[in-house]
Amino acid sequence: MHLRDLTRFLQELTDNNNRPWFVMNKPRYDILREEFLALVTQVIVELGKMDPAVKFCNPKKAMFRINRDVRFAHDKSPYKTHFSAAIAPNDMRRPSMAGGPTYYFELTREGRLGIGAGEYIPPPHRLKALRNHMVEDAAGFRKALANKALKARYGSITEEHKLQRPPKGFDPEHEHIEFIKLKSFFVFTEIKLSLNKPEELVPLIAACFKDAWPLVKWMREARVEEDAEAA
Repeated sequence: MHLRDLTRFLQELTDNNNRPWFVMNKPRYDILREEFLALVTQVIVELGKMDPAVKFCNPKKAMFRINRDVRFAHDKSPYKTHFSAAIAPNDMRRPSMAGGPTYYFELTREGRLGIGAGEYIPPPHRLKALRNHMVEDAAGFRKALANKALKARYGSITEEHKLQRPPKGFDPEHEHIEFIKLKSFFVFTEIKLSLNKPEELVPLIAACFKDAWPLVKWMREARVEEDAEAA
């Protein structure tokens, strides 16, 4: 992937976020989109060696569109200023679907790699399953968060979405209550890229996902109650 070309395009798009400019520069975008598709395909191959559940993920379905959904947004800019993809078993990366942990990465106009894994605002049945799993397997959750590679790379689960009080039915004194209050369970970090060394990108992404594996594996073990799933 030509990272310097990508960042230049995204920077110009930031300054000219409108349809006429995008149409005029569509040939540039198409080339970069194909390069990004190749990158996502390579990442899936490498990730599949560690996590066979995602080895058949469709790279085209893993890629997010550059068009923004502006229906309920104050910012009406029509285009995103990053390229991004989410990798999950059976391409189930959207919260409206079955849910489950997802690997996510994005390339930004500043030449940064944003990368993480977990469940971002999961649907209610998955949210309940993860909270119950923290109670039923408190030691396993503690072990996953204490993993040295995960802590060194990501720190801990982000607290972007959190309840002020414990959800109904959960012990306020539980050792993981601050995590049980969360509405997203996701680790994320940003890394400054070397734009002159695109060959390092796939190994870097694969290494970051490997560091998140203990948490992803623990989340996969969270079981949804049949009645909740049917509802």
